[in-house]
Amino acid sequence: MSSSPVFLTQTDTTVGILSKDNIKLSNIKQRDIKKPFLIVLPTFKELKQRVRVPQKFKKYIRRAKKTTIIYPNKKAYRVVTKSKHQEFLKRFGWFYSTSANKTMHSFDFNYIKDKVDIIIYDSSNFKSNNASKLFIINKIKKRRIR
Repeated sequence: MSSSPVFLTQTDTTVGILSKDNIKLSNIKQRDIKKPFLIVLPTFKELKQRVRVPQKFKKYIRRAKKTTIIYPNKKAYRVVTKSKHQEFLKRFGWFYSTSANKTMHSFDFNYIKDKVDIIIYDSSNFKSNNASKLFIINKIKKRRIR
């Protein structure tokens, strides 16, 4: 098991937990370990190192805000831009990310505070906003999931 800490922070979309250890996140969320997490990245350069973006969607992906894309390799990535959350990510690189709640429940600070290693407070005071938009793409088409 990895020694990667679990962070509780306000992301660019909602309150989230982040770690480089997806098993820890699965245990906190009480969800199936086989269910994948999205990966958040601070730059498009890092995205380019991980996945081949279909030519047809390059411009769309660069311009998309608060949007998660599931790529042809079946992995979900979201590049965070122009936010406090991006500054946090630049310090550590990538993270697995998910909302900070038990599966199928709403955000409860009292539940989550004991499950994480590090809590990052900022002026937003943990607002549980809408999740990111979610699209799945292949070489030809794009389909909205959420």
